[in-house]
Amino acid sequence: MSLSAAVKAKNSTLISLMRLSSFSSATSSTVSLKPSGRLQQTLAASVEVNGKALHSGKLSTVKLLPAIAGAGRYFEFRSRSIPASIEFAQESPLCTTLLKDGLRIRTVEHLLSALEAKGVDNCRIQIESESPDDREVEVPICDGSAKEWVDAIEEAGINVAQNHGGENVEKMVAHVNKPVYVCKNDSFVAVFPDLETRITCGIDFPQVPAIGCQWFSWKPEHDSSFAKDIAPSRTFCVYEEVERMREAGLIKGGSLDNAIVCSAEHGWMNPPLRFDNEACRHKILDLIGDLSLVAQGGNGGFPVAHVVAFKASATFRLSSSFL
Repeated sequence: MSLSAAVKAKNSTLISLMRLSSFSSATSSTVSLKPSGRLQQTLAASVEVNGKALHSGKLSTVKLLPAIAGAGRYFEFRSRSIPASIEFAQESPLCTTLLKDGLRIRTVEHLLSALEAKGVDNCRIQIESESPDDREVEVPICDGSAKEWVDAIEEAGINVAQNHGGENVEKMVAHVNKPVYVCKNDSFVAVFPDLETRITCGIDFPQVPAIGCQWFSWKPEHDSSFAKDIAPSRTFCVYEEVERMREAGLIKGGSLDNAIVCSAEHGWMNPPLRFDNEACRHKILDLIGDLSLVAQGGNGGFPVAHVVAFKASATFRLSSSFL
């Protein structure tokens, strides 16, 4: 999640690309749900992660638990269930937020990215804040990447999920049948039919030479691809914008320990980078997390398609004609 530019920036891929989310529903002329050849999966055991939230600065605790096939991924907060679904996604500054019954779960994208990419199709996610009266809670930022979530998933292990009847359930995935796109000025998100899943992302920060214009293309070639190529990439921000974001009530928990910070004049302030194009890779991490929100019933959020996004932090939505 880029902490850059305008407060509206992270309305990015979430509300935009998502409403192409006939991904998760019935077959249409644009998208077809087809068997993946794999069975739905869940965690083999529970695992807990604690840490500070990026925007509120508060401490929170997340416990990941197994869930039955068909349950999908869902949060439990204040004894309420909040599905990790586009239906409950809310536009919010610099993070992806879920809202149901007046309860908010903020900054869900890194955790959901790891669950989607690692094939944890069904997961019960218990989350608690440090204050018993809070009506909103934020997922810990960890080191600004998805690495700790991947480590937690690997620690718990993954099993084939079973439904209430003790049966295995095949995982369905969306296949895109024809190109679709949305654009605003020079920003765009496009999805093209393909025989495999691929994500290509571009960013452009001409005012910050050390970031500049970057492109990166990634596909999940094997089980460790995400853990190796995408998960370690950290969220980033532009140093000259930090004070303005703090004045807006954001990044209260941000530090050099959970983000990479770049100055327009002096370059990266807390090197070394984990990748030369770490900022661009992190955009793919966020995009995977947002795409996961179209998954329903333990099916895949990743479409079999080539998703191409450029400067996707610009605020735009998909209209109904896009579907």
